[in-house]
Amino acid sequence: MGNRVTRGDFEWVYTEQPHTQRRKEILAKYPEIKTLMGPDPHLKWIVSGMVFVQFLACYLVKDLSWKWIFFWAYAFGGCINHSLTLAIHDISHNVAFGNKQTKWNRWFAIFANLPIGIPYSASFKKYHIDHHRYLGGDSLDVDIPTDFEGWFFCTPLRKLLWLFLQPLFYSLRPLYVNPKAITRMEIFNALAQFSIDLIIYYFWGLKPIIYLIAGTILCMGLHPISGHFIAEHYMFLKGYETYSYYGPLNWLTFNVGYHMEHHDFPSIPGCRLPMVKKIAAEYYDNLPHHQSWIRVLWDFVFDDAIGPYSRVKRLCKLAKES
Repeated sequence: MGNRVTRGDFEWVYTEQPHTQRRKEILAKYPEIKTLMGPDPHLKWIVSGMVFVQFLACYLVKDLSWKWIFFWAYAFGGCINHSLTLAIHDISHNVAFGNKQTKWNRWFAIFANLPIGIPYSASFKKYHIDHHRYLGGDSLDVDIPTDFEGWFFCTPLRKLLWLFLQPLFYSLRPLYVNPKAITRMEIFNALAQFSIDLIIYYFWGLKPIIYLIAGTILCMGLHPISGHFIAEHYMFLKGYETYSYYGPLNWLTFNVGYHMEHHDFPSIPGCRLPMVKKIAAEYYDNLPHHQSWIRVLWDFVFDDAIGPYSRVKRLCKLAKES
């Protein structure tokens, strides 16, 4: 397990991201896709059910031994929490209540954040806009690993460690790559989160808190669902910077696997992205896509051509805020 990754830098390109042009072409040919935009009326009920399931689980695990706390955190609770982070991803595009109710979306994301154990939703929203607007943008898209990550995590064993530590890098990388001022919503997010954590601790003790936070960290690290982190934008084939996955794990992840379609139409909720692929099939059927997130993780670790440097980067001009 000592073979080093052959790539020593990112894949620098001097073209615009492909999603803007493809969006224009598809809308010109299939204007009916506009009818898919707008809120998902079921999302708020599905998310609310997941939140309450996790609160029920907090009660059920309060007297378990520590080995079972971590088992259920990885096998059950963490899966729900990872799914909730992807619900928050959808909500960040205002698909819970629509573009005219942005505050409702922000507050609902904070509600969806509660079982995750760590305040996350407001900061995610702040940086995720840049990920779409400046895909691959140097010092703008914080989804891209740093040079240190690309340089250091270059062997199978180190890449395996990098996958395990993904939650740490995702949370700290923005503070280094593109630090932004703390917003009022981030403060509200933290206050709501820590208040719920304290309430759970007061009534049921420490074990439910560990169950929630450990599940979040474990299942956003080395876990089959976490394959989507690598599958979405790591360059498995030269010239392609976004990939979709159409397998069964989309049922647990609000169709985040339809990632090519999502970047083409970020205002369409995940539940309707399969319809985008069906309507504009000729634009997607011949693009490379992944068959398995587990295979993605395996290839990432053991393929010498793939590592944290396997990302497309470009220089982007800052857009003027309206």
